[in-house]
Amino acid sequence: MQTGFTAEQLRDPDTAASNQVLRTCVHCGMCTATCPTFLLLGDELDSPRGRIYLIKDMLETGRPATEEVVRHIDRCLSCLACMTTCPSGVNYMHLVDHARSYIERTYRRPWHERALRKMLGTVLPRPALFRAALLGGRVVRPLARMLPDTGRLGRRLRAMLELVPAAVPRAGALAAPQVHPAQGERRGRVALLAGCAQQVLAPEINAATVRVLTRLGVEVVVAQGAGCCGALTHHMGQHAAAMASARANIAAWSREIDRDGLDAIVINASGCGTTVKDYGFMFRSEAEPWRGDAARISELACDISEFVHRAGYAPTREAPGLTVAYHSACSLQHGQQVTTQPKALLRRAGFTVVEPVEAHICCGSAGTYNMLQPEIAARLRERKLGNLRATGPDAIAAGNIGCITQLAGGGVPVVHTVQLLDWMAGGPMPAALEGKGA
Repeated sequence: MQTGFTAEQLRDPDTAASNQVLRTCVHCGMCTATCPTFLLLGDELDSPRGRIYLIKDMLETGRPATEEVVRHIDRCLSCLACMTTCPSGVNYMHLVDHARSYIERTYRRPWHERALRKMLGTVLPRPALFRAALLGGRVVRPLARMLPDTGRLGRRLRAMLELVPAAVPRAGALAAPQVHPAQGERRGRVALLAGCAQQVLAPEINAATVRVLTRLGVEVVVAQGAGCCGALTHHMGQHAAAMASARANIAAWSREIDRDGLDAIVINASGCGTTVKDYGFMFRSEAEPWRGDAARISELACDISEFVHRAGYAPTREAPGLTVAYHSACSLQHGQQVTTQPKALLRRAGFTVVEPVEAHICCGSAGTYNMLQPEIAARLRERKLGNLRATGPDAIAAGNIGCITQLAGGGVPVVHTVQLLDWMAGGPMPAALEGKGA
């Protein structure tokens, strides 16, 4: 694709990077075949190719974003299926992230949208605030059906209340800064990203992760000062907040590297993993030591399934005879290109693993998407659940808390992959599977 940026525009590192992405696109349209919003809506502007044209025009002209551009960019899930499909290697992730940041700088949204996005960007990355919000949400959740089903604000508030869990788990102690010693001889040392929303919604995922790793002889560090990865704010175009979160993590993990060394930074929420692996790009224009430290962190980052697979996981319990439908989170299969390790581990643990049709299509969670675009998210959820249920599973395994929350309540228990691995290696049965196996 030809571009027409001026030399002055290209002095901006973000515009220069987007220019390279745009020039890689050859207009082939293969991305449209795997784009969830194009699949549902049939509008070229709701496909990656259409959005690329909109972004190109917006950035080249330097004009403020228009309502039309914002509407179609907002509908993008950032599932990145287009990147898996693209034969030319177009890095759509970097392009759409730049577009979102540009939109937030140049477009004034309606007051209720500004308030909602500000609230989500403030509450979700902070576990204490998020826990308080969920507890408050439980009180008003019965009123959700009284909210109007017409109008964007009413639908969004209803969607948010419907996502509030019936019970909020007690705060897990494992998220606090500490060191979990290896069992037996120490074979390695890793940092664990305790996360933000996940530690509130499902603290048992971190507990299972720590047990699996320490059994493998790995010392697990939850570093002082590490917190939200920045993905939630990054994908809403809140650049400064995202960079602040990333900077805190880079500093915390760099201290651990310099103190006692780290073999890896293990992440058990794939949406977070995709972002941490991109810290090197996010900080490419920063001064040292930030640029070098960010690149080092990105190199060390890995999904829990990647690390456990190469660390030699082995079950210690007899297989329970359960069929597990593996739901491949978009951020894992498209964002990180991690596809085989989770399934191989589940089979090694003794489960029969099945996969649904359209495994490459998003479930509709996508960070805050199911709250900001509830109608599309609901259609994608039902489509995904229908495909998963058709495999006849006893349980669904996924590697991302957003997907787990989105698919919950669909008739089949949903658990994190690491919880199943922990169970078969001596840990407790996941509570969602009670009655499913010995």
